[in-house]
Amino acid sequence: MTNTTSTPVSKALLKNAPKNVTCPTYDRDKLTHGILHIGVGGFHRSHQALYLDDLFQSHGLTDWAICGVGIMPQDAAMNEALNAQDCLYTLVERSGKTSSARIIGALKTYIFGYENPEVVFAKMADPSIKIVSLTATEGGYCFNQGTGELDFDNKGIQNDLQNPSRPQTIFGYLAEGLERRRKAGVTPFTVLSCDNLQGNGHVAKSTLLAFCNKRNPALAKWIDENVSFPNCMVDRITPATTDAERDFVRETYGLEDAFPVVAEPFKQWVIEDNFCNGRPPLEKVGVQFTSDVAPYEKMKIRLLNASHSAMGYLGYLCGYRYIYEIAQAPEFIPYVKALMDEEVTPLVGEIPGVNLTDYKKSLMERFANETIKDQALRICLDGSSKLPKFILPSISEQLERKGPIRKLTLCVASWMRFLNGKDEEGNEIPIQDPQAERLTGVTKKTRDPKALLEMTDIFGDLGKSERFVKELELLLNMLYDKGGQETLKFVMSEK
Repeated sequence: MTNTTSTPVSKALLKNAPKNVTCPTYDRDKLTHGILHIGVGGFHRSHQALYLDDLFQSHGLTDWAICGVGIMPQDAAMNEALNAQDCLYTLVERSGKTSSARIIGALKTYIFGYENPEVVFAKMADPSIKIVSLTATEGGYCFNQGTGELDFDNKGIQNDLQNPSRPQTIFGYLAEGLERRRKAGVTPFTVLSCDNLQGNGHVAKSTLLAFCNKRNPALAKWIDENVSFPNCMVDRITPATTDAERDFVRETYGLEDAFPVVAEPFKQWVIEDNFCNGRPPLEKVGVQFTSDVAPYEKMKIRLLNASHSAMGYLGYLCGYRYIYEIAQAPEFIPYVKALMDEEVTPLVGEIPGVNLTDYKKSLMERFANETIKDQALRICLDGSSKLPKFILPSISEQLERKGPIRKLTLCVASWMRFLNGKDEEGNEIPIQDPQAERLTGVTKKTRDPKALLEMTDIFGDLGKSERFVKELELLLNMLYDKGGQETLKFVMSEK
């Protein structure tokens, strides 16, 4: 039911907000930009922007406001929504029957770079910008999953080398912004990747240097010597915004918000303390700075992200559409727990300050949070970029140590079955993946996994493992012939 008295989110709201909505009390007009962020989606707005909002609110800082940038055509909706709302938006935290709402004010401006890249270049060249942060998704780094090297056959990369004034990838923007600073003698900004890639700072650096070596070797040398690329681990489950979230915000809080964001209460951010041009004191609001992020990244990617993928593909094939449904399903609970306990935990090792048993218990609770309507299809996006990070490294390590791989392999088999594009009832499955055409071209012709395993840019040399191939063939054929539920029963019955 529509709330006809809902108040639009804008600067005017801050003076007269509903009593159940928390608003910034700091003066947003006094904020100055310090960070430019590329990829302003739900996650950035529920995570990084929230930490900065906390910093402004509780510690009175004014010089680290965010300039948001959208570089993809689909960012048009975010551009329209945020600029109509003075770059304010509602962040709702939900768990069980409780929810809380606050207006986030840390995002001061938003530039739609897809339409006007020159404005983005000029802003990146501005000495006030000390950090350029990224949520470009795993696929946004355009690298070969098998070798870890930049894919120069990628159409976006080819475009950015040939048309530097109209870039389509993060590399074109970063290269141009840094080149302008180099020529002007301005200290470079730190490049801070906030994506789910192990060693995300190392990945950002190696791929950008490869790109710049083709574009201008002198620029690449300057970046290598002067620019910092800290690794960081980010964590907060944040579903994509749909009309259900807009309706919830309207009906519960009386707010008209074109792009609210809803997230779980949990959040975590661990950053390598390596910045070439200063940083905000985020440790004051709960961010953990460390000299080595790797153990935390590995824990999160191999446990949380891997479990998400394992639930997403198989859960979708079994007829579930939301992650909380899968996480609450009696047949999935023992599967996800066993995958984490038996096949992943032995590889993760000791994590400073973390009790892994407690961490895994909290993951199961977070997955099962039914107020977070996280769609299985969101988790199934970009599998060709995600599986080589979340699942395949654990399989490779277990093969080396002759350990168990069946539960992880079921995730790979489920992804391959999912790529066939038809569910068990014959309904179309929407495949969203940067390599969708190439992948589905194979899976619609044959169920033989060897055809996909030949894609070494995704699988590396896993296709040479007789044990893995045999396991994968068994499970994939079973998924086709008997369905997801029967295959899951088989996997959980085998010791």
